[in-house]
Amino acid sequence: MLTYYRSIGGKLQTVDHFVDGCWIDVQRPSAEELAVVSRETGLELDYLSYPLDPDERSRFEREDGQLLIIMQTSYRLPDASDIPYDTVPLGILHTDHCLVTVCAMENPVVRDLVGGLIRTVHTAKKNRLTLQLFLRNAQRFLIDVRHINKQVDRTEDRLESSTRNKELLELLKLEKSLVYFMTALKANELMMERVKRDRIFEMYEEDADLLDDVLIENLQAIEMVGIASNILTSMSGTFASVISNNVNQVVKLLTVTTILVAIPTLITGVFGMNVPIPFQTHPYMFPVVIGLMVAVSGILAYVFYRLRLF
Repeated sequence: MLTYYRSIGGKLQTVDHFVDGCWIDVQRPSAEELAVVSRETGLELDYLSYPLDPDERSRFEREDGQLLIIMQTSYRLPDASDIPYDTVPLGILHTDHCLVTVCAMENPVVRDLVGGLIRTVHTAKKNRLTLQLFLRNAQRFLIDVRHINKQVDRTEDRLESSTRNKELLELLKLEKSLVYFMTALKANELMMERVKRDRIFEMYEEDADLLDDVLIENLQAIEMVGIASNILTSMSGTFASVISNNVNQVVKLLTVTTILVAIPTLITGVFGMNVPIPFQTHPYMFPVVIGLMVAVSGILAYVFYRLRLF
């Protein structure tokens, strides 16, 4: 999908074709769309293809006046996926006349900017727009970590009475997502530190302050991910013990119930045999047998209760 944006009065508007100072957003591109962007911007096809590699690391490189920045972004996977959250590379490319973003899927960071979550966006100010993408990316990680923490709380509530491994597997998936987040955030931090140190593009004082804000937000995201990951790691063993204890409680209850049911079965079995039994012709023998069953079962139930077996 190929979309052209141009800012008017600090607001993004879609345009039909390439214009000077525009922002070209390329998501889930076809080979034909990449060729169109390469022809319009002069960018090498290799540059445009690098961000489409899911294993591409966060980095930047400059060659022949073309600047490529790749950062890791978070995104939520469909419910049927193996893990709830993952990361995907987002490429930001600078040319003399426009800015290009490339991603192998619909990127939430780009969606947020297009949706107006950043108040003022100027597509002609490529450096400022790049820093705004950095900032929104760090904020997206924070948002997703908060969602993960809420999912952990909901799963923890279900674990109190669970006897299955489903909830533990959900926690394992969340923990894997946090590992991916931590790896991506640290790689982004190294990349942005190099951007600040090497000054790969011109930054005014306001831009430098914005980059500092980005680094602070990214550091906060790293700390939040670290805390959430440590909590999950320490809780996994406890949760496994809780599930094992819940299973033991169920087995214990079933065992007690089986014993209480077996006593009346034994008594009625004895009096139901086809052999002569003393007093079997007595007119009050039936209520006596019933009373005997109730009495024995009641005594056993009281003993089990005193022993806290149920």
